[in-house]
Amino acid sequence: MKVAVLDHTATLGGAELALARTLEALPATAPELSVVLFAEGPLAARLRRAGLRVGVLPLREEVSETTRHEAGGAIAALRGGLAVTPFALRLARLLRAEGVDVVYTTSLKSDLIGLVAARLAGAKLVWHIHDRISEDYLPAPVARMLRRLARRAPDLVIANSYATAATISGAQRLRVIHPGLTPEQIGPAPRAGDSTRTTAPVVGLVGRISPTKGQLELVRAAPAILEAHPTTRFRLIGEPMFGAQAYADEVIAEAQRLGVADRIEVTGFIEAITAEMASLTVCVHASPTPEPFGQVVAEAMAQGTPVVATKAGGVPEIFDDPEADGPLGWLVEPGDVHGLAEAVVDALSNPAEGSERAVRAWESVTRRFPISETARLLNEAWWETVNVSLSERGGG
Repeated sequence: MKVAVLDHTATLGGAELALARTLEALPATAPELSVVLFAEGPLAARLRRAGLRVGVLPLREEVSETTRHEAGGAIAALRGGLAVTPFALRLARLLRAEGVDVVYTTSLKSDLIGLVAARLAGAKLVWHIHDRISEDYLPAPVARMLRRLARRAPDLVIANSYATAATISGAQRLRVIHPGLTPEQIGPAPRAGDSTRTTAPVVGLVGRISPTKGQLELVRAAPAILEAHPTTRFRLIGEPMFGAQAYADEVIAEAQRLGVADRIEVTGFIEAITAEMASLTVCVHASPTPEPFGQVVAEAMAQGTPVVATKAGGVPEIFDDPEADGPLGWLVEPGDVHGLAEAVVDALSNPAEGSERAVRAWESVTRRFPISETARLLNEAWWETVNVSLSERGGG
């Protein structure tokens, strides 16, 4: 069997990193893979280094760079449809020439373009949804259209969390596969009591600088945190992507207005992110909009770092472990700056409690979210899409 993996971007965002890690971890029973990206970039280079066959079919820049917020109007949708039709036809010819059996799409734009191309190529279609299909995350017309299509168009829909799945619950075939953690993302097992701090506390937020990630909320919480712990430093680890420079400027301006700009460092993109997470005293996830999953939360927990996160979207699934004998971190309501500050102050003021929660969190996420299980379930989904079980083809 041949599977073609489609993604409209080659930028290494959260979904693209999850894709790369999963493809790199596929078992020996995996089908023959080819990857078609709609742009050249770091994702293409990484997948090639992993030995995957990667082709680039360039999509017009004005289409590939349109944000989800810009795509909601009727005129924008019409223009986008007209712009991608020739591209979808070229893609279909490529898929047909390659003899592809399953088209596996991993972004909303590739979902829609892949739908046309897969049908023209006579291939099965699997959507992997990494975004909540809801009006608080997408323009209402886009959300409604995607929900309608998800019910009938793909042969299978994979969601990255139960929270994401709930936004497309009408899909005929739907399963949840959580993103997994690679061995490189898992730090040494922390021990309760390893909380003696001799340096100033560092509170960090990891993720692209975007209104959905909560950098502004952390900046607004900073004065209250500094009042309780005056030596605290803050690190915003990431860079603006997908047209978010204006928001990044707003974050800096707010820090200056509040008089905390000298305590906040914006690092830009950092590739060695696990080391950054391990170095933090507290990792904050402050998204005011419910996250589809909250991969950064699981990654920070896997480094043994205490976590304060917003209680919405897929994040509570990470914290919800019946086998754990206590809380795994601190949860606060989205957009609650006061609650966010209180939780961070509590974590900094009670390092022994933070250490105990970090130990439980490490044990939980490393047990529940290994990349090998994510890859196994994805491989199983591909084969079952063409009605072939692993036992039928001699694999386990």
